[in-house]
Amino acid sequence: MAQPGAGKRIVLTGGSGKAGRHVVPYLLEKGYKILNLDLVDYPDPKAGVMTLKCDLSDSGQVFNALTSHYGFEGYDEGAPPSPPDAIFHMAAYARNLLVPDNETFRGNVLSTYNIIEAGSKLGVKKIITCSSETVYGVCFSEGDTDYHSFPLEEDYDVDPMDTYALSKICGERTARTFARRYKNDIYVLRVGNVVEPHEYERDFPKHVGQPMTRKRNAWSYIDARDLGQICDLAVQKDGLGFQIFNATNDTITTKETTKDFLAKNAPGTKITREMGEYEAPLSNRKIREVLGFKDVHDWRKYYKV
Repeated sequence: MAQPGAGKRIVLTGGSGKAGRHVVPYLLEKGYKILNLDLVDYPDPKAGVMTLKCDLSDSGQVFNALTSHYGFEGYDEGAPPSPPDAIFHMAAYARNLLVPDNETFRGNVLSTYNIIEAGSKLGVKKIITCSSETVYGVCFSEGDTDYHSFPLEEDYDVDPMDTYALSKICGERTARTFARRYKNDIYVLRVGNVVEPHEYERDFPKHVGQPMTRKRNAWSYIDARDLGQICDLAVQKDGLGFQIFNATNDTITTKETTKDFLAKNAPGTKITREMGEYEAPLSNRKIREVLGFKDVHDWRKYYKV
């Protein structure tokens, strides 16, 4: 049986980063051909993925990169390359305090705008871009603040106070604007705290043993490998126009059930619907119901309580 991605070409930005280096192998296994746009090479030279060094804040470079060969073998095809079948935009300043706030805002907003504009004007029908859990307003808040309600779902009134999250909200609005104008599918993933395979043993004793250290992440996470599945599902699902999806795994990162834990540790926060027994407060219900996401890498497989 042919793989769902067989013959499809994806331009992926930030493929050399923390999440990208796990997303890329998943997509390669599904049959996609990938061009990585990044400032550093993809870490596995045996993967057969070319990295095109690209400043995404330069619109001219972005337009050119989206019509680039995926390797030297492209010159044997006898014609200039066409735009990709899909774009998955992950590249960004990944948090506050990497660079000054104004540069975080400039770089993240402009790169997302350039990717979406160039892709839309070149006729790319599927663009997937990454927002963040931080838009829900607690992750980088000043002091100890509370969420308005649980579960955190895509219709939540996002109100962050930090620059990184603000840059992500601007990206969401950019996606909505261009999807309306060009009638293409632009899906925004509000990505949870990304966990790599080696981090379960290292970090989850603290995450589970001292659960209040995870409040800023809403006691939720996304395994980097499952983010690859989400990208694949988003590429395969056509015709939704502009959409926002929480990109998280299914379950809360606590020993207790969700109901008991929130009643004890967030007693003043409204619960807007009945939640699953161990449902993550940053809920992925929409991505399960609409895209068919299946949680493969539940944290309990890798860290025994």
